[in-house]
Amino acid sequence: MAERHTTGQETEGAVRGAPGTRGEGPAGVEERVHEGVDEAVARAWEELVATARRTVADGLVVGTSGNVSVRVGDTVLVTPTGVPYDRLTPADVTGVDLTGRQVIGTLVPTSELPLHLAVHRTTDARAVVHTHAVHATAVSTLVDELPAIHYMTAALGGPVRVARYAAYGTRELAENTLRALDGRTGCLMRNHGTLTHGATLDQAYDRTAQLEWMCRVWLTASSIPGLTPTLLTREQLTEAGERLRGYGQ
Repeated sequence: MAERHTTGQETEGAVRGAPGTRGEGPAGVEERVHEGVDEAVARAWEELVATARRTVADGLVVGTSGNVSVRVGDTVLVTPTGVPYDRLTPADVTGVDLTGRQVIGTLVPTSELPLHLAVHRTTDARAVVHTHAVHATAVSTLVDELPAIHYMTAALGGPVRVARYAAYGTRELAENTLRALDGRTGCLMRNHGTLTHGATLDQAYDRTAQLEWMCRVWLTASSIPGLTPTLLTREQLTEAGERLRGYGQ
């Protein structure tokens, strides 16, 4: 679970940092962003906020749960903890380096920062999306691996694994998730949700949407009494993966 819902699941404050310590005052951040000191960061932050808002609009998260990150050079921009996404502005840009040291902003980064940094440090990901999608979370409580119900399984690198449960925000959760992600671009998280990554925020988000959809298909098909869904073979997934490499513009 990465963020507290609007009912409040975390007690940490929303703001930290002061001139001369970690972060800057709000006016300093706003000035830097508005002056375009780093236009790439400002542009990436805008895309990150749009993606976070999309997770809410599409029903993949509730309240301020879930989180999103995108890497710009050696800086990882992340959603802050406990702030409704529709309230985020350019002045709220929040960023850390790959060690987790806050280098941009004053808002406290997501409590799932260890998870995001683990993915950014160990994969070629430029963007990470974590949600609490309903069908995917339901499936995570039932199986150790999402059955290959659809050829889009290949788009995630193969059968989607379920990471073992660990408390949110912990190093253990990050390690469990990395194991489930080995050779994959997405996984389920036991009794928790989803995590996907990609070269762009759009790609990471699309993988999340596809994963949630496949979970919904499997739950629907497997709920028919007396019938068992047909699943794709390893050979069929390999063929699909080869065809998908040339898909898109």
